[in-house]
Order: sequence, then structure tokens, then C-alpha cells
Amino acid sequence: MGQALLRDRLTRLGVEARVGSAGLISEGAPASEGSMRAMGRRGLDLGAHRSVPLTPGQVATADLLIGMTRQHVREAVVLEPDAIARTFTLRELVRRAEVVGPRLIDGQDGSESVEAWIGRLGLGRRARDLMGDDPADDVADPMGRSRRFYERCAVEIEDLVDRFVALAFPVGGPARADSP
Repeated sequence: MGQALLRDRLTRLGVEARVGSAGLISEGAPASEGSMRAMGRRGLDLGAHRSVPLTPGQVATADLLIGMTRQHVREAVVLEPDAIARTFTLRELVRRAEVVGPRLIDGQDGSESVEAWIGRLGLGRRARDLMGDDPADDVADPMGRSRRFYERCAVEIEDLVDRFVALAFPVGGPARADSP
């Protein structure tokens, strides 16, 4: 759901970016019926989605990795320890972005790159801060839950993605990002 929503929001803004999805589920699994229904209500089609396991190469080349839970973030950092500076849960990413403020666009010294802004978001983070699970950082996994739970999860992810995109791309005009 997060991938579909982020890709949709960036496309609407004219932001050229590679948005991918990888995780901990075995390869080739389709999106769950609940996810397809929740995204379908938003005009997004997950019918072609198939799960892809996270690989060290994906982690090493991504400019930003967003997990739904701390477990996802820890798995990425285990694969590539240097990735901690650019790997966040969606909730943590938005929380930090709202504290730091929007990416600087057309400032006195020019526009801030997405990479530099993400670097500011990660200042002061330590690997030990990711130990254990924390409801403040984790988006609950709707797998196997009710339709209402899927919808609540979709509403939460949609809100977080919208808040992130508004801060990362505060100007509505076209922008370029290698891989948010």
C-alpha cells in the first residue's frame, strides 16, 4: 500500500523517482485481498504486485528506505549497516521531517537535494534506537485482519505518505529525485 500511495503522490507532482517495494515475505506473493480492496477504493491497482525479498543490492543503491515497522528497518540495516542513515519507519520519517521542517527549495544557497534533506532527518540516530518494536514507530500489519482494519491501515499510510511528500517536495512543480 505504501509503495502504491507514494508512487501515486510523486507522479501527481511530476517528481521522477524510482519507487520500489521489497520485504520479508517470500518472493512472488500477490498483494492481499484487503490491500487490493483498500487501494482500489483510492483508484490504485495492486493486481500486478508481487512480493520481492529485500536484497543487499537494493539496500545499497536506494537513496531512501521506508519500512512499516522497526523490524523492516533492522532487516535493511543488517543487510547494509551504512543504510541506517537513510532507513526509517514511515512514522519515524514523518515525525523527524516535521521536526526538521520541509526540504529547502530555492533558498539563498539554492535548493536542498533530497539526499541532503534525508541526511538532516537522520542526524543523531543510533542503531540501538531501533531495538525492539515500538507502536510509536510501527504501522500495524493488517495481514489476516478485517476489512475495517485494512481500511484503517490504508488511511494511516495515506496520511503519513501525504505528510512526507508535502515536506520532501514542498513546491508543486516538477522535481527530480533518484529514489525516494
